[in-house]
Amino acid sequence: MTIWEMLAVFVAGISAGTINTIVGSGTLITFPVLLATGLPPVTATVSNALGLIPGSVSGAIGYRAELVGQGRRILRLGVAALVGGLCGATLLLLLPSTAFETIVPVLVVLALVLVILQPRLAKAVQARRARTGTTARPDGGPLLFTGLLLASVYGGYFTAAQGIIYLSLMGMLLDDTLQRLNAVKNVLAAVVNGVAALFFLFVAEFDWTAVVLIAVGSAIGGQIGAKVGRRLPPTALRAIVVVVGVVAIVQLLVRRYG
Repeated sequence: MTIWEMLAVFVAGISAGTINTIVGSGTLITFPVLLATGLPPVTATVSNALGLIPGSVSGAIGYRAELVGQGRRILRLGVAALVGGLCGATLLLLLPSTAFETIVPVLVVLALVLVILQPRLAKAVQARRARTGTTARPDGGPLLFTGLLLASVYGGYFTAAQGIIYLSLMGMLLDDTLQRLNAVKNVLAAVVNGVAALFFLFVAEFDWTAVVLIAVGSAIGGQIGAKVGRRLPPTALRAIVVVVGVVAIVQLLVRRYG
């Protein structure tokens, strides 16, 4: 890499760490930059996954206040993230690089619809529970576990817009604030990135320069994202999710059909 390419990767890492902590989809910033430096797609994906680990951990630490009281939930959902992330990392080495590109924009659209409708859906669910005398399961039950497992398979494969899918699933099935769910999302993303990266260390090629630059940048960005994201009211946070999601859909479609 030239000095300018290294600078671009570092700045992309900061941006990705920031946006991943607030919403997700930071890979849509780092991945094109890595490709522009001349890295092959799989090498870029692997290097990106390794580099984003410090950013995910940094963001989770920044949200530590919102994680209080969610230990059991995180342990259960973390199992889904761990298994799904490992499966996704394996698929990356077995399937062609375009394998998920057709279905992902559809998944992101559905996720955004759920994010937009989440307040109304949550009220409807609460009203139904009041009528039936039931209460919400603190871990979301088998449906959330399965949904996050599948989302984590995709996350271990590519990660773009993974956080949006997480938030939409948890917002539908958990009775909690969006900020607390965002904190859980950051932990789950760290688990997926971590297990995928550990797998890649032994079986895949990566570029250490890219990894280090993204790692340092994303760690800085994680702290920035936590400071900004935790101050956002639910409506503003939801709006950012939608905006980032739309940008993600456009970029994914351009990559697929452009």
